[in-house]
Amino acid sequence: MGMAAPLKSYTADMVRQLNDQINWRWPRYEVVDGELLVTPAPSKPHQRVAGRLFVALSQYLGDEPVGEAFAAPADISWGPKKLVQPDVFVAPMAEARKPEWTAVRHLLLAIEVVSPGSRRADRVVKRLLYQREGVPLYWVVDADAHAIEVWTPEAREPRIERETLVWHPVGASAPFTLALAELFRSI
Repeated sequence: MGMAAPLKSYTADMVRQLNDQINWRWPRYEVVDGELLVTPAPSKPHQRVAGRLFVALSQYLGDEPVGEAFAAPADISWGPKKLVQPDVFVAPMAEARKPEWTAVRHLLLAIEVVSPGSRRADRVVKRLLYQREGVPLYWVVDADAHAIEVWTPEAREPRIERETLVWHPVGASAPFTLALAELFRSI
């Protein structure tokens, strides 16, 4: 009887090398606990939604400078076998001002826009990583369903938002508010 070949365990450094070998970072390679995640180039609706979230968050953070919004690609790593590239995320100002991605270790918000090829990675693998790493808020955006799953580190089930998204980060005087009808318009 034959034995199954062991699965290769990937490291963040291996994934960085893979990403350096390709143009424009597609497909996108990530690793969580040694598991290689490969994501094809995003669709136009995915990019529209991610772009709208990035712009809205950037405008909000211009008035409430508790952090800075970024969009993928960006190497966020919490160890030798963990490297992810959230579609959109907010880093605290102290970490955002430093020139290297290695300085970003405490995300205030992480956002993934679900695509057919990323459902398991976004909803399970990366969600569990963000929860373990204490990311205070994780949004899983489902443009097809016009809904957003809102996860916190202790949540066992998401809160589903279908009308308005609200985020009130520590240190901000006013909350970020976004009507989902506006986010999902004509995607």
